[in-house]
Amino acid sequence: MYAAAGAALLVLAAVLVGRHIQFTQHTLFVHWPPVLAEWDPHLGPGTPAALSTALATVAYGPALAGRLPWRAMLAGAWATALAWIVSLALIDGWHQGIAVRLTTHNEYLQVIGRFHDILATLGDFTHHIVRGTPDPWPAHVAGHPPAATLTFVLLDRIGLGGGGWAGMWCVTVGATGCVAVLIAIRALAGETLARRAAPFLVLAPAAVWLGTSADAYFAATAAWAVALLAVALTRRSGWWAAASGLLFGLTCYLSYGLTLFALIGAAVLALGRTGLRERPALLLALLAGLSVFPLVFTLAGFNWWEAYRLLVTRYYQGVGGTRPYGYWVWANLACTVLITGPATAAGLRRTTAALLRHRRSAPVEQGEDAASGTARVRLAVLVSAALFALLVADLSGMSKAETERIWLPFALWLLPACALLPRPRAWLAGQAVLALLLNHLLLTGW
Repeated sequence: MYAAAGAALLVLAAVLVGRHIQFTQHTLFVHWPPVLAEWDPHLGPGTPAALSTALATVAYGPALAGRLPWRAMLAGAWATALAWIVSLALIDGWHQGIAVRLTTHNEYLQVIGRFHDILATLGDFTHHIVRGTPDPWPAHVAGHPPAATLTFVLLDRIGLGGGGWAGMWCVTVGATGCVAVLIAIRALAGETLARRAAPFLVLAPAAVWLGTSADAYFAATAAWAVALLAVALTRRSGWWAAASGLLFGLTCYLSYGLTLFALIGAAVLALGRTGLRERPALLLALLAGLSVFPLVFTLAGFNWWEAYRLLVTRYYQGVGGTRPYGYWVWANLACTVLITGPATAAGLRRTTAALLRHRRSAPVEQGEDAASGTARVRLAVLVSAALFALLVADLSGMSKAETERIWLPFALWLLPACALLPRPRAWLAGQAVLALLLNHLLLTGW
């Protein structure tokens, strides 16, 4: 409770200090700091469904997660997460909540027509990143490697064009992220903790933004890369290792910042080192898969490193060069509290305790056997790796503001900390109330 209260105070400080800075200096470029949103209390067509989903998950989620067969539980988790994300988005209505989110002037669908010749456009991509060049890319296109935009180009080519299809692609794929995290936890820390984490991954406040941005798609892709790596190490499968590497490579060409998932991948390799020792060829399969997308995009003429260098220039040409680092370096963490909820703050306190107890070789908690204590430590290592990656992103200064969507991929890996909490229904209720308040009181920008 102290950890949750401290997280709430952090958010309050970010709101009060942020409003003062914005209204006196106008340098934050968000109207309801620390998130990009407008104060707009409202109800919508998704309100009844969101309330029903929240109540049902709080009441029955923990019991069902513990009782259902594993595959049925995964299917139920995905379906419930999808219902939660869509119902929250529909509080703003279909048009405002989903259909137009990826069609605005900074978004990917604005440039579909410029990809008539995909290979030529990829070869010329870096020439339009910096402002002042001919036909500079919109902010989100310039701010990501071309696989992000190319995804929507390919959807358009197969007849799924427009904001509605693009939005539902991100929502549907994004909802699978919770399934990937559960599979990874089961492989690395055991099924018991995975089942305890399931309701929290389903009912995450992050769903407010998972339904409104392409970062939901990025989050799921990165999550599946980690999950397949965990499965490859535990099952000693070279095919799964290659598939994991393939998705890690794709992740790096969806978002520059998600190269930090290498830190989470390293934690998985450390936790699965027994499998790696028994089958060293798994590492070769992982690297082989990892090389595919870099090789394809490089041969097409896209230079990742040059593009990132130009992006840094573009970032400081825009509001990134004006937004104060001294505020956002801690206010970003307040955004993280909003997308992961008070339960995660409390869970992170318990992951820290688990690691410290393990380091001191201290006795396990009352009622905890050695096996469950080890599982808790393994889960804590995975969550801590995600937290470390997030902190590196924060200190880099390349994520000033809007981290409520940018850090969704990292948030998915912080939520499993909630598996360590007692009284799950009470904490789940707190998570649901936060998400409902955010979506009903604010009109979010993403």
